[in-house]
Amino acid sequence: MIEIVDYDPAWPEMAAAAIADLDGMFVEIEHIGSTSVPGLAAKPVIDLMAAVVSLATVSEDSLARVGFHRHDNGMTDRLLFIRTRDGVLTHNLHVVTLASWPTRNQRILRDYLREHPADAERYAALKRELVASGIHPGDYAAAKTELIQELTDKARTLLGLPLVDVWEK
Repeated sequence: MIEIVDYDPAWPEMAAAAIADLDGMFVEIEHIGSTSVPGLAAKPVIDLMAAVVSLATVSEDSLARVGFHRHDNGMTDRLLFIRTRDGVLTHNLHVVTLASWPTRNQRILRDYLREHPADAERYAALKRELVASGIHPGDYAAAKTELIQELTDKARTLLGLPLVDVWEK
């Protein structure tokens, strides 16, 4: 079952605490996703994105020591690590290359939604509508794709960046 909750002002603090746990492991690290957009309803899971020069340099042992464990996401352009508490997912950590950092859709969409509250509200309304419909968790992300693509395209256009599919490799 998918849970969408009202924005929690504690989310930035939770992200900051996780970022502190990861201090020194990455070149860049930021809070991304819906929990990083003030006022946006979201699944109560903190998403982080971190950059490294090369994915081959990521120390899974170091990440495991602070509670992040590798999760196969099928994507070839990043690594995904998750943190759980009592069997409940609390954090996702997306590790990408520094070369791709400036044009990552998740960062671009986050910044756009922070500056465009009407579009953030459209996104929140869609999420709530999907959950209320009883959508299967496996279909939830795909059901959001059309709106996410539209909003990401707007954001990339404003930045003068080429449009790309939001479903990255």
